[in-house]
Amino acid sequence: MSKGTVVLAYSGGLDTSCILVWLKEQGYDVITYLANIGQDEDFEAARKKAESLGAKKVFIEDLRAEFVEDFIWPAVQANAVYEDRYLLGTAIARPCIARRQVEIARREGAQFVSHGATGKGNDQIRFELTNYALYPEVKIIAPWRIPEFYNRFRGRTDLMEYAEKHGIPVPVTPRAPWSMDANLMHIRWEGIVWHTFFSSCMCVFSFQNPAPHDLYLMTKNPQDSPNTPDVLEIQFRNGVPVKVTNVNEGTSKDIPLEIFSLLNEIGGKHGVGRIDIVENRFIGMKSRGIYETPGGTILLQAHLDIETFTMDKEVRRIKQGLGIKFSELVYNGFWYSPECDFVRHCITKSQENVEGKVRLSVFKGQVYILGRESPKSLYNEELVSMDVQGDYDPCDASGFIRINAVRLREHHRLQGFSSTKK
Repeated sequence: MSKGTVVLAYSGGLDTSCILVWLKEQGYDVITYLANIGQDEDFEAARKKAESLGAKKVFIEDLRAEFVEDFIWPAVQANAVYEDRYLLGTAIARPCIARRQVEIARREGAQFVSHGATGKGNDQIRFELTNYALYPEVKIIAPWRIPEFYNRFRGRTDLMEYAEKHGIPVPVTPRAPWSMDANLMHIRWEGIVWHTFFSSCMCVFSFQNPAPHDLYLMTKNPQDSPNTPDVLEIQFRNGVPVKVTNVNEGTSKDIPLEIFSLLNEIGGKHGVGRIDIVENRFIGMKSRGIYETPGGTILLQAHLDIETFTMDKEVRRIKQGLGIKFSELVYNGFWYSPECDFVRHCITKSQENVEGKVRLSVFKGQVYILGRESPKSLYNEELVSMDVQGDYDPCDASGFIRINAVRLREHHRLQGFSSTKK
């Protein structure tokens, strides 16, 4: 007697293949679901593997276009960056993947969903908060939080032995000692501890070594990148790119997926978007992550420029705070929360006049802004000119300064009075 049907977020790798077979051992009918969000994957081989392991059905879903339009574009509008550096490539992909997982579960009448995320990371939270938000009655099977599972599989060796015993194809080459998450937005590397230990003043310090040069896949080493820059012109409307032109070649793209793919190609060629950081996971620990986000880095710089050019100062100040809040919500897995929905609507409203073109140069790991134009620019060359007075009366600045000085005068007068009494 089957315990029910479970939709497993499947990658085709060792972990989720073992989970597929283990779920069947526990008495579940398993539907596997693999999302194409731009990773380099042999999807047909993954399908055949899942079928050979006994999957009841196999769904391979091309989500690249909706990933760009429904998730990457809102992040661009928000200038979304977590803790000042991380552009959220994995965090925004998880609700995209989980949304379709829930759609399949509902359509197939599955009572359960499952995933291969570990019990220490952010992804378990991101997947499951989306699952519960969009399918409140769903039951979640998270093997890496089930003692019977994680006590049985304490490491890769146990998984390999289980795979060999159950006829699960295993990798023919040793796996690199780090984990990788790849999608259209970025590649994330984590899990390895690159350390050199040294002592000083009777203390032992641990210093993290640089990542190996051959680690990176999306981006070329900036030192080895072309000696000629690529000049791009990015056109925005409502805060999202609608057209990208490679000025050097005279070619352009105006379909969202093609726009982002081109930016990845140009940014990767010039080594743009590499960062090595330690970040604070939502679950309460720090982790080291190495990221490649070429297209996203170019768009962040371009969007910041056109936004400043077209947005009122005070609106932008509020919107900056909303962008930080949005980034934290997305990182922590709350894409489908009412507060994130509210913040997204506010950010979308702020983008109504963010329209125009930004010209930039991509060269040796850097993005250089060359200029911008917009029919909705708030920049008034005559008003700001030192040579033309226009409607501005410089005498008005005296009163402006004196009014702003009232608070400062009072503060320092009282501070001075207090210090005199002491």
